[in-house]
Amino acid sequence: MSESPQSAYLDPKVIERVKRLELIARGAVEGARMGMHKSTLHGLSTEFTHHRPYVQGDAIRHIDWKVYSRTDRYYIKQFEAETNYDAHFLFDASSSMHYGSGDITKLEYAKHLAAAMACMIVNQGDSVGLGIFDGELRDFMPPKGSMSVLGNISEKLYNTEGRPRTNVGGIMEEFAARIRRRGFVILFSDLFDHEAEFIQGLSRLHFAGQHIIVFQIVDHEELSFNFDGIVKFEGLEGEDMIKVHPEKVRLDYIQELEKMIKTYKSSCEAINADYFLIDTMRPVEDVLTEYLTARKRMNWIR
Repeated sequence: MSESPQSAYLDPKVIERVKRLELIARGAVEGARMGMHKSTLHGLSTEFTHHRPYVQGDAIRHIDWKVYSRTDRYYIKQFEAETNYDAHFLFDASSSMHYGSGDITKLEYAKHLAAAMACMIVNQGDSVGLGIFDGELRDFMPPKGSMSVLGNISEKLYNTEGRPRTNVGGIMEEFAARIRRRGFVILFSDLFDHEAEFIQGLSRLHFAGQHIIVFQIVDHEELSFNFDGIVKFEGLEGEDMIKVHPEKVRLDYIQELEKMIKTYKSSCEAINADYFLIDTMRPVEDVLTEYLTARKRMNWIR
């Protein structure tokens, strides 16, 4: 019997663990129904934020009569709505994601991570959509909040194969133009790309008012470069094959990798985006728990 998309990525054990987790917006989002996150719309809930002077046409029921009794002036109570959000997944299906030194490739790991996050987000009453890219943004599914979207996402991920890509930065700009409401953009990628273009695309999403999460998914051997002997390296996106002695280039490789990671991390911090580096040796549920626990802690601090 062939494996179904749902059984491939919606592991019951993982889902049971992550469904108790929450991804909460730090700032305002634009929602269509009542939920658990702050909205940019006013007057939909009972959480008071501030006063403003009364102007002709304002509803009298919003006048704060206690303030009027003290100041002899009319002030309107402003409220902040709590609503749902849209989470847009931007999924890297480029050829470099096909690498895997162990039991799982970066691409398959990202599929499991995305499916688990989608289940968690829908379970908490929010909506999730999916954009898949390689050399171009070749698949886009608008956000939905029904449980059926989990099957749709799993099926699209199941049928996704890698192709060579150009640059993630330009694709992020195209993706930003398709988003209708402020919410989350969550990127799943190894980010083995042109750093400047990526940062430019990240800024485009930020200035569009999106909450950004970047999951950089890297194979364990790519992090450690722990190869022995003479090794042949073949590029997955058209590069020529080369032979090297890993021990001779390991130090330079690690330094360049750390430089790249530092650049991505600092660029995300500069625009208040989340950056999380993932080693594919780690279980998906452990990664999600660690990330969301750290994020909640930062929410308390802020």
